[in-house]
Amino acid sequence: MSMNRERPVILVVDDEPINIEVLDEILRRDYVVRFATNGTMALEMTLRHDPDLILLDIMMPEMSGHEVCRRLKADPRTKPIPVVFVTAMCGKEDIVEGLRLGAYYYLTKPVDPPAILAVVAAALQEYATYSALREEVNRTASTFGLMESGRFRFRTLDEARSLAVLLAKACPQSEKRVLGLTELMINAVEHGNLGITYQEKSALHKRGGWIEEVERRLASVEYSGRFATIELTRTEHEIQFMICDQGEGFDAKAFMKIDPARVFDSHGRGIAMANMFSFDEVNYLGKGNEVLAVLRLEEGISWSVPKEHGVQGALSPGGGKG
Repeated sequence: MSMNRERPVILVVDDEPINIEVLDEILRRDYVVRFATNGTMALEMTLRHDPDLILLDIMMPEMSGHEVCRRLKADPRTKPIPVVFVTAMCGKEDIVEGLRLGAYYYLTKPVDPPAILAVVAAALQEYATYSALREEVNRTASTFGLMESGRFRFRTLDEARSLAVLLAKACPQSEKRVLGLTELMINAVEHGNLGITYQEKSALHKRGGWIEEVERRLASVEYSGRFATIELTRTEHEIQFMICDQGEGFDAKAFMKIDPARVFDSHGRGIAMANMFSFDEVNYLGKGNEVLAVLRLEEGISWSVPKEHGVQGALSPGGGKG
C-alpha cells in the first residue's frame, strides 16, 4: 500500500454492473474502490491509479481475465500487484491456468462477503509485508555474501523475517530468495513450534485473529521455550539452508505445489512458492520438522558478493504452509 494513502485502493474488473455493485457494497466501507468494465480499461486504470489489489473477472468480452493477468504480470510496473480472480469458472484447468499466469487467489460467484473480506485483507497484508521485505533487502549491506557457514536460532515471526532479510544477502537475486526464506521460516514458527494447523489458520484468517493467536502461544508455558534454527552452508556450487523446528512435523507433500483445491483459501501457498520460485530444490526431511532449501550457483557468479537482479516468476502473498 502506498504510504501516502489512508485506505488501500482496490480495482474491481467485471463487465456485469450487478457484480460491480455487489463488490462495491462489500468493500467501500474499508477500501477505495475503482472500477473497470473491460480488460483494456483495467490495464489503463492500473497504470493510472496504482491499485494495491485487483479483483478480476475471467469471463469478459474482447479480453479475458486470463489475458489481463498475463499482461499485468509481464509489465514490471504492474507485476507485483496481487490479483484475485472472482469468477464462476472454477474448473481445474481454469484454476491451473490462473496459477500459471501469476494469480494465487480465487473467489467464486456468487460472492460470499466474509470470504471476500478475509481474502482481500490477507492479500493486502501479505503484499505489504513482502514489499517491505524487498525494500529491506535492498537497504541491507551485502557483507553476508561473504559467509561460508553460519547457524542462527529464532523464535518469533519478527525474528524470522529479520533473519530472512540478512541471509538472503548471501544469495544472488536476494529479493527472490527472501520471500522463500520467509515462508519456510514462518512455517517453522507457526505450524512447527506453535502447532497452528491449516484449519485453525483458516478460521483465524476469517475472523481476523491470526497474529493475536501467534502472540498468545509464544507467551504460553507450553510453547514459550521452543525455538527454530536455520543453518547456512555455502560451497563453490550451491547454497543450502537447513531449517529445523521443535514441533511434531507434518506431511509436506500436499503443500509442495499449489493445489487447485486450496486456491479458494486465504492462505496455503507459502511452501509451494518457495519451492517453485525461490529455490532450485526444497525437501522436507524425516517427520517433517526439518526442511532443506537448495540454491544452485550459476557458473561465473562471484563467490563473495552476490549480484542483485530483479524478482523473477509470479510471486504473491503466502504465509508459511498457510
